[in-house]
Amino acid sequence: MPAVGKNLAHDSARTHVTGRSVFLDDLAPLAGELVAGIVPSPHAHGRLLSLDTTQASQLPGVAAVLTAADVPGHNRFGPVVVDEDLLVEEYAVFLGQPLALIAADSQDILHQAIAAVEIEMQELAPILSIDDAIAAESWLGDTIKIECGDLAAGFDEADYVVEGTLDIGGQEQFYLESQIAVATPGEQGQMHIQSSTQHTTEVQEMVAEVLGVPFNHVVCTCKRMGGAFGGKETQAAPPAMMAALLAGQTRRPVRFAYNKDDDMRFTGKRHPFKSFYKAGFTRDGRVTALDVELYSNGGCSTDLSPAVLERALLHTDNTFHFENLRVAGRICKTHLPSNTAFRGFGGPQGVASTENILEHVARYTGLDPLDVRQRNTYGSVPDLTPPTTPYGQVVQNNTLPELFASIREEAGYDARRAAITRFNQASPTHLRGLAVSGVKFGISFTRRAMNQANALVNIYHDGSVMVSTGATEMGQGVNTRIRQIVADELGVLYEQVLVAITSTEKNNNTSPTAASSGTDLNGAAAADACSRLRERLAAVAAGMLGSKPAGRAPELANIVFQEGFAIDTRKPRKRIPFDKV
Repeated sequence: MPAVGKNLAHDSARTHVTGRSVFLDDLAPLAGELVAGIVPSPHAHGRLLSLDTTQASQLPGVAAVLTAADVPGHNRFGPVVVDEDLLVEEYAVFLGQPLALIAADSQDILHQAIAAVEIEMQELAPILSIDDAIAAESWLGDTIKIECGDLAAGFDEADYVVEGTLDIGGQEQFYLESQIAVATPGEQGQMHIQSSTQHTTEVQEMVAEVLGVPFNHVVCTCKRMGGAFGGKETQAAPPAMMAALLAGQTRRPVRFAYNKDDDMRFTGKRHPFKSFYKAGFTRDGRVTALDVELYSNGGCSTDLSPAVLERALLHTDNTFHFENLRVAGRICKTHLPSNTAFRGFGGPQGVASTENILEHVARYTGLDPLDVRQRNTYGSVPDLTPPTTPYGQVVQNNTLPELFASIREEAGYDARRAAITRFNQASPTHLRGLAVSGVKFGISFTRRAMNQANALVNIYHDGSVMVSTGATEMGQGVNTRIRQIVADELGVLYEQVLVAITSTEKNNNTSPTAASSGTDLNGAAAADACSRLRERLAAVAAGMLGSKPAGRAPELANIVFQEGFAIDTRKPRKRIPFDKV
């Protein structure tokens, strides 16, 4: 039966729990494979005066030692703005930035070689915090802002005005599988990359850039990742680039893998933010004006920081209707690894800032925080026209007032709040709390051109089906859902469908698997491919089955394709083998 309505296990459930799922570092070493590592900068900010690799190069078992001077293509890279050195040329801008690359026959030899490199650097004062960056006016890009209404009039209308700040810390993605890539050189300057990446196309393009070859010379594949959470959207590229440089130099396969400590030290994280705000509001807690400045810690280079900041600004209203709002944001340049995508992509920081502001309003007025939220939520003031966000989107099908009211009633919020208040007044050592918060979450890419995907669906003579897309599996189950979609669209058994390894050979110029859109985009592309195939098959099968003249498609619902046969459900005993269609 088709996959719809069935309770299906995750595509890799059995192999995960039995330990048979293959991750990149589980692959046996290839013949002649080398292991790779970096010579890291000992300073977060420093000027490289000299780098002597002579002793390291002469160690038995060391196959190659490369510096920036040995890069055949572009040493500077970046997914949007090309502003970071892969290998330090003169100035190191974060602790652990690669000064040189080494490939060796074993990990022991690799560690000896790294220790044998002589480094002379002039240490410079680093900028590490948002406050330090603001004081130094150290920026990545210009200020961006969203405005609506009349801020001055809103503050005039307010009974009270408060100001404050909120520091929002970063987070480590902590995927269980660290960054890893295996590069295998091929003929005519070609390179095959196996990468733990959310974005095979980006790895392909950046590897080609650093090697100085056309994009079609590089193939990147990804079977699955052991977690990602945004941390492998852009930051899987440098390990692949470094492995490829060494593979190109030695003409041998090269494996580059960070251990967990180095991965946490040398790769970017969720952006720390700092919010400065000024809020005007009435005695009953209705916000009349809100002025917010958001600063993010972007680290040493641009990476995806502008898009992360933009999404933070877009989420600053959260579930609330602020008629008079100004929110501005800027990215701080610091001497840290470039911060990057992380689940929510700036949205949580924007939401946290606003939720904190409404808590401040509640404390100042003495009102219950839920009362303040309900009085400011979209639709809280009845109007004939739907409310509009600060960026001009009409809020349609708005159920927020009913949601907050029903949650308050069904959770027994008021009684629980009263009980907690009594407990806190009586307890000398412990405090209890209670909160209800809504969260707005944006799906898809804010750059519209990225909201696209392609799929390749192959039907074989025995009726089995192979589908490939640009989606990458990181445990979220995108392969399972795409198998379901294809099985349903073709009317075949779920077990007849397999999802191919993600490869730039089959699906090119793809968007990353991110922004909660992997199934929506790639699944839609697969469904479209299946629809076209089914229409073609149905026309031929209908002619052979006698349902309608050949060349005219019957109602598609009447034709199913199972176990290598085309079957007209109105004549179930008449079956045509696929290889005869």
